[in-house]
Amino acid sequence: MSEPGKNGLTYSDAGVDIDAGNLLVEKIKPHVRSTRRPGADGEIGGFGGLFDLKAAGFKDPVLVAANDGVGTKLKIAIEANKHDTVGIDLVAMCVNDLVVQGAEPLFFLDYFATGKLDPDQGAAIVGGIAAGCREAGCALIGGETAEMPGMYAGGDYDLAGFAVGAAERGQLLPAGDIAEGDVILGLASSGVHSNGYSLVRKIVSLSGLAWDAPAPFGEGTLADVLMTPTRIYVKPLLKAIRETGKLKALAHITGGGFPENIPRVLPKHLAAEIDLAAIQAPAVFSWLAKTGGVAANEMLRTFNCGVGMIVVVAAEDADQVTSVLKAEGETVFALGRMVARDEGAAGTVYKGTLTL
Repeated sequence: MSEPGKNGLTYSDAGVDIDAGNLLVEKIKPHVRSTRRPGADGEIGGFGGLFDLKAAGFKDPVLVAANDGVGTKLKIAIEANKHDTVGIDLVAMCVNDLVVQGAEPLFFLDYFATGKLDPDQGAAIVGGIAAGCREAGCALIGGETAEMPGMYAGGDYDLAGFAVGAAERGQLLPAGDIAEGDVILGLASSGVHSNGYSLVRKIVSLSGLAWDAPAPFGEGTLADVLMTPTRIYVKPLLKAIRETGKLKALAHITGGGFPENIPRVLPKHLAAEIDLAAIQAPAVFSWLAKTGGVAANEMLRTFNCGVGMIVVVAAEDADQVTSVLKAEGETVFALGRMVARDEGAAGTVYKGTLTL
C-alpha cells in the first residue's frame, strides 16, 4: 500500500471551501421556502427539483423554457459591493421571456459561479433571486453554486438563470391574427434593466464619476440608480391575457431594442410603426446619450429607452387591455400601430423624434 502524499494537500488548500458551500445552503433555505407555490413544495438538497403540473392546475400544458444572465451589470454590483438586487434581474430576464409567449412561469433554477465563495454575498444574491421568483409567482426549486479559483479573479462572479413555464395547448402567443391597424401599447421600464451595461460602464468611466457619487439624473448614488432591478411584468400581463383574451402579441425589449425584438413576434408582411414622440425616456437615458455622445438610433438598438415591454391588440380592444394593466400598476401608453411591410423591409419603422 502506498504512503499518503507527504504534502498533505486538501481541497481547501486548492481554494475550494466545502464548509462555506454548506453554510451558504443553510443560509438560503428560508429564501427558497418563501417561493413555494402549487406544484412545488419540496426542499432543496436533492439531485433534481420536482414540479407537479397537475397540482399547478394544468390539464393539457405546453412547456416553455428560457435562460439568461445579467451581463456586465454584475461588474457594477461587484465594484459597488451591492449584491441584493441582481438576482431580481436574473429572474426578470427569464420570466419576462416566458410571459411574452403566454406562459405562466412555474419554476426557476440558478447557476452561481465565483472565484472565492462568500456565504453572506451568496445569500444576498439568492435572496434577490427569491424576491424575483415571488414577484413572478414561480418557485425556486434548485440551483448550483460553483467555487472555481483561478477561473474568476478577485471578487468576480457570474450568474445564469433557467426558467420553465406552461400554457394550456392552443393559448400560446403570438396569436395568428395580427393585422394591419392593430395598436401597439408600451409598458414603461424601471430604467436600464439588464442590457447595454458594457456601454453604460464605458460612459461612466468617461464621466469620471465613482459608483458612490450622487447620480446626476436621479435620487441616490450612481450605483443605486444603475442597479435598479429589471421590471417583472408577469402578473399584470397574465391577468390581462386571462381576463380579456385580447392580447395578440408581446415583445420583451432587451438587447437589440425595438429593431431586434419587436419583429421576432410579427408576421413577415407587417411592421411595427413606433411613434418615438410617445416615449418619455427616463432621465438616465438622457444622461447616457449626452455623456457618451450616443446617437438616437444607437440608443434605440442598445437600450429599452423607457419601454420594457410592448403589447399588440386590436384597436377596439386597446382601452380594455390598457385599463386592466393600469389597474395592476403598469404605466401604459399608445406607442404605435401595425403597418404593411414590403418584402425585405425593416420590421420596425419610426416616426417622430425620441426626446433625450
